[in-house]
Amino acid sequence: MRVHLVDGTYELFRYHFSMPSHLTADGREVAAVRGVVGTCLQLLESGATHVGVATDHVIESFRNDMWPGYKTSAGVPADLLAQFPLLEEALAAAGFVVWPMVEVEADDALAAAAEVCAADPAVDQVVICTPDKDLGQCVVDQRVVQLDRRKDVITDAAGVVEKFGVPPASIPDYLGLVGDSADGFPGLPGWGAKSAAAVLARYGHIEAIPASATDWDVAVRGAAKLAATLVEQMELALLFRDIATVRTDVPTVARAEDLRWRGPEPAFADICRLLDAPRLGERAVALAQRRAHQG
Repeated sequence: MRVHLVDGTYELFRYHFSMPSHLTADGREVAAVRGVVGTCLQLLESGATHVGVATDHVIESFRNDMWPGYKTSAGVPADLLAQFPLLEEALAAAGFVVWPMVEVEADDALAAAAEVCAADPAVDQVVICTPDKDLGQCVVDQRVVQLDRRKDVITDAAGVVEKFGVPPASIPDYLGLVGDSADGFPGLPGWGAKSAAAVLARYGHIEAIPASATDWDVAVRGAAKLAATLVEQMELALLFRDIATVRTDVPTVARAEDLRWRGPEPAFADICRLLDAPRLGERAVALAQRRAHQG
């Protein structure tokens, strides 16, 4: 079987900023919810059988205690934030397994579920549906891959190396050095994508990088200054790496089979009426009927 793990937060943001507004009779914005539910049904219509969706029920997480500049809900449109609970309710009623994260993030849930499913002998491949670079650390050969559904691009372990210049295991180190503006931590001064990739491709992890540039056996422009910065700010680099490291001890699913889609709940029809989207309910029912006939 193939397991699909969907980044519901990414999808909700994507649809909120790419679709025209849709207000219900009581003035509630629901365009993004309609878009995400629709794309998850499309995933099933394309042949997916086992699907889990993770969301950031609360944008803030334990990482905000680690770094004051870490991303928050500040600046996120109120009508987008208000759609998270409705999205979670709609997806669950549509028959999907949903993980609404509070203390940890959706990325952590995706990573944890990917680890469980990859260890399941019944699973042929785990597909993490998000372009988020953080999840590159979860990629394992061609067994665990990332899928950017918007671009229809699959990234396996070789693809991670091609994109970042380092293997999946070094992605947290890479982000620790270069930072991640989307998540709100800066990395170390002077360290950019090229220098971090070159050094980590050779040494693998931050603490394995020699303290003196004269001991580096890889050519990097400005090596002496970079090495000095790393020595001076090693504690900060390791903190950023820790922030960028996904947690896989999050309770998600016991086995991959628990993610099998078995059709919508009766309540889904009511939610579709609330969303002014009866067609979504019709699609879900038709899918369930087809699969029932197929045995």
